[in-house]
Amino acid sequence: MALRGDAPDGADAFEATAGGCRYASELVALIRSEFPTDAFGIGVAGYPETHPDAASPTADLDALVRKVEAGADAVFTQLFFDNSHFLRYRDALEARGVTLPIVPGVMPVTNYDRIRRITSMCGASFPPALAGPLADARDDPAAQFEIGVAWAIRQCRELLDAGVPGIHLYALNKSDAAERILAELGPVEAAA
Repeated sequence: MALRGDAPDGADAFEATAGGCRYASELVALIRSEFPTDAFGIGVAGYPETHPDAASPTADLDALVRKVEAGADAVFTQLFFDNSHFLRYRDALEARGVTLPIVPGVMPVTNYDRIRRITSMCGASFPPALAGPLADARDDPAAQFEIGVAWAIRQCRELLDAGVPGIHLYALNKSDAAERILAELGPVEAAA
């Protein structure tokens, strides 16, 4: 994964180090110039709800296209909880000629307070249909786990039905959530 990275703790904005890359597209180009073979693939980040530092959704799509043109092999998206965000994003990229795999990032929520903090940092929306039940179960970790995993399973099924090339699970060291999702989804046929 070729990622620009976040601003250090306490900094208001990302600033490239001396001689460093300012954008992920520069990092992709650097990797391709140093290692031009196809011996390994380069993944890049995509933002269905727009990168928090982007000037606009259009500017964010432009940045993704630059990463693809620099030599990326696949896009792995930031987490989202409403599949319509991903589907619109995928369609917008395809309209711009992006043909490489766009893999959705799904996070099973296992802790309400943690996900509120994460969504505030990355700009992902938190649908009331998920936030409400999780808030109601704030004092019940087992219930939060069940609510979050059930939501993620539903998301994954819908995305697979929409023909995604795979799913990236943001498990945050909660392998039991990932295991449950995989068990519920069962074997998935590879797309033709």
